Amino acid sequence: MSSSFELEKLVRPNIKALKPYHSARQDFSEGLLLDANENSYGDPFQSAEHLHRYPSPTHPALRDKIAEWRGVNRDNIFVGVGSDEGIDLLYRIFCRPGKDRILTTPPTYGMYKVSANIHDIDIDTVLLTEEDFQPKVDQTLEAVTDQTKILLLCSPNNPTANTFDRPKVRRLVEQFPGIVVIDEAYIDFSDVESWAPEVNQYPNLVVLQTLSKSFGLAGIRLGITYASPEIINYMMKVKAPYNVNKLTAQKALDAFERLDQIQDRVTQIKEKRTSLRKKLEPLALVKYIYPSEANFLLVKMNGDAQNIYDRLTKQDIIVRYRGNEPLCDNCLRITVGTDDENDQLISALKQLS
Repeated sequence: MSSSFELEKLVRPNIKALKPYHSARQDFSEGLLLDANENSYGDPFQSAEHLHRYPSPTHPALRDKIAEWRGVNRDNIFVGVGSDEGIDLLYRIFCRPGKDRILTTPPTYGMYKVSANIHDIDIDTVLLTEEDFQPKVDQTLEAVTDQTKILLLCSPNNPTANTFDRPKVRRLVEQFPGIVVIDEAYIDFSDVESWAPEVNQYPNLVVLQTLSKSFGLAGIRLGITYASPEIINYMMKVKAPYNVNKLTAQKALDAFERLDQIQDRVTQIKEKRTSLRKKLEPLALVKYIYPSEANFLLVKMNGDAQNIYDRLTKQDIIVRYRGNEPLCDNCLRITVGTDDENDQLISALKQLS
């Protein structure tokens, strides 16, 4: 962390002065509840979840489960609508529209740019190294301006599937003068440790995770942000009063009672990742498969990757074309599927050769 780092100097003045909305369920969740203009006759399903009542604004039980899982404290955790809400809130807290800037290291997750464009935040970029998709630490630090507030690093990276060298990331965390965000959506498919437990050591560090990938819960849209209590408090201040609904929170809690099953599936996906690689390597259409610590492979194709993508799509086999990303010429991103799904893909690619 930069010796000159001061969180309060980074926070937008209007956010520091903001008086957040005080929701009814912050005070009471039991008793004769006639305070929030809810429908007193209940939801139409008469469900056990009491869906006619607003959810908890802060979900302490869920945050306790996550804290135990990752080895942090409850006050280090924010839960939101996917990791995308975490990104959006960080921009709102730290970046003044039309004035401040973020820094990214393409090729990387596209929502960093989309969300910045929505907030009218300028984006500076420093490409990853061409040979192994690692951050260029010196060039990244040299790209910092007085208006640069946030550095976003995705590790394991999407779409390249590799993790970033820990000493390089640590140097960026320690020397970048603003907020360093490490997006760990795919961390459970990697053999490296999460950065989440280090958020108390580095008050400028923010780590993003999700239940969409390893937990197989993309449909409930539950994202997790780990940070210092001070940053978490700002996120709680800025978020919508009831951003995570009851059904999402309950499904997430239920999932934490099935961690053994989740880990078994992660192990299976890692094994299928290896077998899929072995099946792809001999194919004439495949030029190179990049190393992966995620649940997908980035594959450089022989020939026109866009054409291969289009022809697969006509067979209802949907992969992701990534040839329009920097350093990803003629590349397809392929999610690791089940044995049957992987075999269908391989069969189709053989027919296209």
